[in-house]
Amino acid sequence: MHSEVLITLSPGEELRLDLQGSQPMEVEQARRWLDDEFMRLECEPLRASGKVLLADKVLVVAQAAGAQHFGDPLWAKEFARATVAALSRPIVHVDVPAMAVSF
Repeated sequence: MHSEVLITLSPGEELRLDLQGSQPMEVEQARRWLDDEFMRLECEPLRASGKVLLADKVLVVAQAAGAQHFGDPLWAKEFARATVAALSRPIVHVDVPAMAVSF
């Protein structure tokens, strides 16, 4: 199955991360990877309750990573692999300016 992640970092700046030919990441491994990056990038929960949904985690990791991390093809590929696995969706759009994740 074809998988890809589209990331809008700023208006007019969209990255397409195609996962064709990539080994899928296991769901638990994907969640762990996102958790580790959430902590490493010193992300903050979006909700006042402190509860962090997987889609929120993907969004704030993408926001904190910015162009610098997405400029690293290895990091970007791992982000994409973790995103599609954790969210169980083959195509995901992460729109940082709109603070939205859609499928």
